[in-house]
Amino acid sequence: MNSLSATPGCGPDANAPYRIHALELGPMENFVYLIEDRASGRAAVVDPAWEVEEVLRLARERGLRITDILLTHSHHDHINGIETVLAAQDAQLHLLKPEARFWGQALDLPTLHHGGDLIELGETPIEVLHTPGHTPGSACYRLGNDLITGDTLFVFGCGRCDLKGGDPEQMFHTLKDMAERLPPETCIHPGHNYSVAETSTLAEQVEGNPFLHFDDPARFVYYRMHYHDRHRHDPYGPVPKGEEMPEE
Repeated sequence: MNSLSATPGCGPDANAPYRIHALELGPMENFVYLIEDRASGRAAVVDPAWEVEEVLRLARERGLRITDILLTHSHHDHINGIETVLAAQDAQLHLLKPEARFWGQALDLPTLHHGGDLIELGETPIEVLHTPGHTPGSACYRLGNDLITGDTLFVFGCGRCDLKGGDPEQMFHTLKDMAERLPPETCIHPGHNYSVAETSTLAEQVEGNPFLHFDDPARFVYYRMHYHDRHRHDPYGPVPKGEEMPEE
């Protein structure tokens, strides 16, 4: 387990009402995030999984109350610690409505969201973005200039689309929309530590992430579904535009 901080120049500034604590947990290099609202002492856990006791320990050390659980999606490696958190803290579970339908679990009164909703964590507003592609109801969480991206956008990569619920054409449109709509200084906090860097700005991703280089959906789908995993392996580094498929 590692507790990680953002790379210099990427992450909350000293005046932000929140802090983001990242812990790398489990056999799949998951990042589990603890968002701390500095004014209220409330905290939200994003995608609790694996050694969740480490997240609870960090919250205790910082004197935080975990009041919310935010899910980016419902794959097992992002949710297998929910019950542990709920057994220790009186927390509200948040996810997008289409993800709840896809998951199909009998959830105990979760808060279901639509894209564009705001979650108020004390004095920290968190915007819920609907970012389908990895799953139908995948979400990213935006607070200030920070974006917690789950398995939608990795640093120099993106989530798989060949699992149940995946849709590579949706992923193409999701990533294109994010690149065009969000500020270039947005700091990406991914769901897995698959890259040479733990965080990155969106500007760096537009420049070096091959999945953000495509204008043709068909070529993106081919790259995501057939080319990428045969020719590229983590840790992912930047790829110059135009060099995504040098062997094609």
